[in-house]
Amino acid sequence: MNSMTGYGYREAMIDNTQICVEMRSVNSRFLDISINMPSFLNPLESRIRKLLSEKIVRGKVDVGIRVREMNSTAKIAADPAVALLYRDAISTIAQALGKNADDIPLSLIIQQEGVLNISHEYDAEAYWSKIEPVFSNVFSQFLEDRAREGENLKRDLLAKLEILDTCAAFFKEWQPRMEIRFKENITQKFNELLGDHVDENKILEETASLLIRYTINEEVIRLQSHLAALHKECTDNPVPGKRIDFFCQEANREINTIGSKNQFTEVGAMVVNAKDALENIREQAKNVE
Repeated sequence: MNSMTGYGYREAMIDNTQICVEMRSVNSRFLDISINMPSFLNPLESRIRKLLSEKIVRGKVDVGIRVREMNSTAKIAADPAVALLYRDAISTIAQALGKNADDIPLSLIIQQEGVLNISHEYDAEAYWSKIEPVFSNVFSQFLEDRAREGENLKRDLLAKLEILDTCAAFFKEWQPRMEIRFKENITQKFNELLGDHVDENKILEETASLLIRYTINEEVIRLQSHLAALHKECTDNPVPGKRIDFFCQEANREINTIGSKNQFTEVGAMVVNAKDALENIREQAKNVE
């Protein structure tokens, strides 16, 4: 089980290139990957997405990659023809203003657009050979962070499931007692009204009627089935987030029905405990991948 939140970061100097990789993620219903890096590395984006999606199922993942060359990769090319055109045009203006064309400074011509052209040649594959070891290290940190937090979530979920198991067991044990309690209550009421003239068959009929209306046997069976499925998801499925939410909805339906049928204080208190534990599980499931 993994958490959807994680973080990894590393800076390194490789072949006179400073490389910085940062990776973080937060909760999301689906996998949402955002990659922020220099535009000349765009050819690497699909490769990075593939590496991430092979290990991550859910979460909003932000990846930042920064690259800085310690040695300049700039290439400067001069265009003498453009420089001559600028010189001739500026000379014409100077003569029109009564100025000496020979006094035109070289710096004025050089700073004109197109006279000097600066370009950079980037090889994305060559950069990936430098970035890849840093990226792999950060990705490992990131996955370990999610796994570590996932273990904490798993312990908490299993503890809450234990509470739910206790509640379900109580409901199951209480079911046979209901008949006794119903019969006792009905007998008491008949005795108060009729004294010694109580018809035992009438008591049994009334008891049976109440049991049919308020029995929780089916709900308890389904609840225990959903809880068993939740246990299996938490222990066997490495990415149980979505299915946990589904089984929680099903379990919640049964607990609500038990609560609506309940006629006894003891059961009501256990329903409250079960709903509280289940709500905690549903909240934690939002953090689980």
